[in-house]
Amino acid sequence: MVFLSWTRPSPQEQKACILKSGAFNYDSKYRGDSAKAASSLKEDEELSKNGFALNHTRVLVGSGLKTYEKGKNLLQTWRHFGLNWAFVDPKTPIQNGVKFCVCVKEFLPWVMMPLQVVYVNENRNKKKAVASFGFGSGTLQGHLLAGEERFSIELDENNQVWYEILSFSKPAHLLSLVGYPYVQLRQKYFAHQSSVAIKKHLSA
Repeated sequence: MVFLSWTRPSPQEQKACILKSGAFNYDSKYRGDSAKAASSLKEDEELSKNGFALNHTRVLVGSGLKTYEKGKNLLQTWRHFGLNWAFVDPKTPIQNGVKFCVCVKEFLPWVMMPLQVVYVNENRNKKKAVASFGFGSGTLQGHLLAGEERFSIELDENNQVWYEILSFSKPAHLLSLVGYPYVQLRQKYFAHQSSVAIKKHLSA
């Protein structure tokens, strides 16, 4: 089952994709694992043994509390997906349990890939002047991949603001299995483009 559209997917098409998607397509024992630190996942032998590949990008996007708050708002309104070839409905609420579609243009058709928000984490320490906001989403049946992805923004102890993308995934369909090297390149390309988009919005 693959969800395709020959034109930019309409809200109705995205809703239909979500309704048909069903449950998560990866083992529940990995649910929420994308909330862990990248270093922890890199050392997780079971994850790699089960065919999951790790994709990690962490980029310095600015400094100060105002930049952090603006970055947090960008994630909450899906501006990190504001690309001409990939998008999520910006009205989608970032709440645990919410299902949504990532729409990606691949060659001629658009591909709609269903996910569900698995967790939303927000931490703040006023004494240390540090803060972080992030959320993770798990793939549903009908997605070309199986796994999880986290997007987060962090204000560290040095007053620097970091944007991070962390995912673990493996092919869940013949198309992604055959073209997995291409899929991995697209993941890295998206991470780069998304980071550029966040920097652009923060500097506006």
